[in-house]
Amino acid sequence: MKPMPRLREAIDALYSRGTANSESYTRLLLQCVRSNDVVQAKRLQTHMDLHLYQPTDTFLQNRLLHLYAKSGNLSDARDLFDKMSRRDIFSWNAMLSAYSKSGNVEDLGAVFDQMSVHDAVSYNTIIAGFSGNGCSSQALEFFVRMQEEGFESTDYTHVSVLHACSQLLDIKRGKQIHGRIVATSLGESVFVWNALTNMYAKCGALDQARWLFDQMVNKNVVSWNSMISGYLQNGQPETCIKLFCEMQSSGLKPDQVTISNILSAYSQCGYIDEACKTFREIKEKDKVCWTTMIVGCAQNGKEEDALLLFREMLLGNVRPDNFTISSVVSSCARLASLCQGQAVHGKAVIFGVDHDLLVSSALVDMYSKCGETADAWIVFKRMLARNVISWNSMILGYAQNGKDLEALALYEEMLHENLKPDNITFVGVLSACMHAGLVERGQGYFYSISKIHGMNPTFDHYSCMINLLGRSGYMDKAVDLIKSMTFEPNCLIWSTLLSVCRINCDINTGEMAARHLFELDPHNAGPYIMLSNIYAACGKWKDVAAVRSLMKNNKIKKFAAYSWIEIDNQVHKFVAEDRTHSETEQIYEELNRLIKKLQESGFTPDTNLVLHDVVEEEKFDSICYHSEKLALAFYLIKKPHGRTPIRIMKNIRVCGDCHVFMKFVSKIIRRPIILRDINRFHHFVEGRCSCKDSW
Repeated sequence: MKPMPRLREAIDALYSRGTANSESYTRLLLQCVRSNDVVQAKRLQTHMDLHLYQPTDTFLQNRLLHLYAKSGNLSDARDLFDKMSRRDIFSWNAMLSAYSKSGNVEDLGAVFDQMSVHDAVSYNTIIAGFSGNGCSSQALEFFVRMQEEGFESTDYTHVSVLHACSQLLDIKRGKQIHGRIVATSLGESVFVWNALTNMYAKCGALDQARWLFDQMVNKNVVSWNSMISGYLQNGQPETCIKLFCEMQSSGLKPDQVTISNILSAYSQCGYIDEACKTFREIKEKDKVCWTTMIVGCAQNGKEEDALLLFREMLLGNVRPDNFTISSVVSSCARLASLCQGQAVHGKAVIFGVDHDLLVSSALVDMYSKCGETADAWIVFKRMLARNVISWNSMILGYAQNGKDLEALALYEEMLHENLKPDNITFVGVLSACMHAGLVERGQGYFYSISKIHGMNPTFDHYSCMINLLGRSGYMDKAVDLIKSMTFEPNCLIWSTLLSVCRINCDINTGEMAARHLFELDPHNAGPYIMLSNIYAACGKWKDVAAVRSLMKNNKIKKFAAYSWIEIDNQVHKFVAEDRTHSETEQIYEELNRLIKKLQESGFTPDTNLVLHDVVEEEKFDSICYHSEKLALAFYLIKKPHGRTPIRIMKNIRVCGDCHVFMKFVSKIIRRPIILRDINRFHHFVEGRCSCKDSW
């Protein structure tokens, strides 16, 4: 018979007999303590209360108190403590332990102050309680009081106060404690060495941490974890991986903490395949491991894998937390997958984290990036608390979806709420001004960054202003703004200037911007293509040929432009004039039918936008079979009677002809089309676009 059933039967027999003596109570209670059986201990206490048993000393009640404290049963400990007619230092220390275990730090300090006398255990308990519950400053204050009252600190004390120093990143105090440990000849314990190593690593002093680590004779898993996490937190994932290999060679088996750290290290280095291999080798995966792997996939462009892992995590009955959910929602946002984003939103509600600040901000961002600003606004308004990230998500969402004035109004409301904007806020604000063509207002916001809010404009802010000025025809002002920059312009600045040169057919400025880009990033195809497009738009075909020849000589490869569309949770990808799809024949048949119908309504493909010197027939084929048009035709084949908006994603800017084409189609099929290109969303409804043709 197992011990616990035997103990239960013994207490059952006690209830059947009625009264018991001190010896029986003591024997049974000690069995409860040894087996850590709180349920039977409570039954035993109830029996003593029913029979009005009053022990002659505090031994039995103190044992009960310590058992309740160890198990985190604060209410039971408090009830027993209040009933005790006599209390000693052991009783009070047990209550300190109970409050410490429960995380009730406010009452922890109050109980300590109520004590008429303290001992070293009292101080160790309250120091560990404050340190373990994030109140590091208070832990160090009580450590000072402990020294002032003349109590000797122990290894247990030093581990707690070093942990507090780690939390505060207080290396100065940590070094002082290290000195005390050396001076008192304490700290031979591996636990103290681990705490010292961890403190130095957390504070960024990796050399000192590594020296201590290398001096340790009996390293355990915690020792290795302290050093591995130290390298990871200080931006050295490669060294973290190397140390992990050494740990494996030493024969020590990694635990969940080690695995989570190494998964993060692999992800930061871009070694996602190695991370997946390590992850699959783990037999029992906890929530941290799952979340780390999901985040790693999402951060390395493997959003689909992140979603698959999330489903697998749920099937394994591992409960996700707010960080897991927010990471999965962000993956849906990057994929612009509304269907899956809504499903994850549902899971957030089920798990009770939908009102969490991190999750709700991610949901606002996801709905915005799927073109559903109305749903984003509902989530935003229902948030119990908002920070600058929440406001930024909504402001950027409005700006990207053609609701420019709403974005600016929301920014003004944010200021009214006394929230300080950050750099991301102004990217949204200036983007809204750029899309709406609000030059003066944009200039006012731009100069307020430094004059009112005390920040320095970033490259992104300058890029928005150059775009705004250039698209509004103020090329000279755009160039002057670049010249006024207090730091050297980077690729983003010159690329932005080059892109607006095509709109204005400004060849001279375009050539100047291109030269800078050729120097800064000689292997990037983008500047060559943009310059070639400027020449083509101006009919300078010899210059177009010269640029393409230069690309060929320099072995510069053009990146592929493509569009993708999601149907029934499956993504379909297309390139221009694509004939690789299994339903190519039907796709082209549907697209040609659409083009013919549009031509009857007055639409004419703009072959002037073809940037190649070819015959008119080739121009027609080139312009009519762009990737977004093929994606649209495929969707109409699969969902001819659908009523929800058609969502298409594109990895570059939508061309002028496709933009006009989508407007005509939205009017003819009487169905909204949402097209997300590299710059913004285009909502085509009844022949109109949200961008007001300022794309």
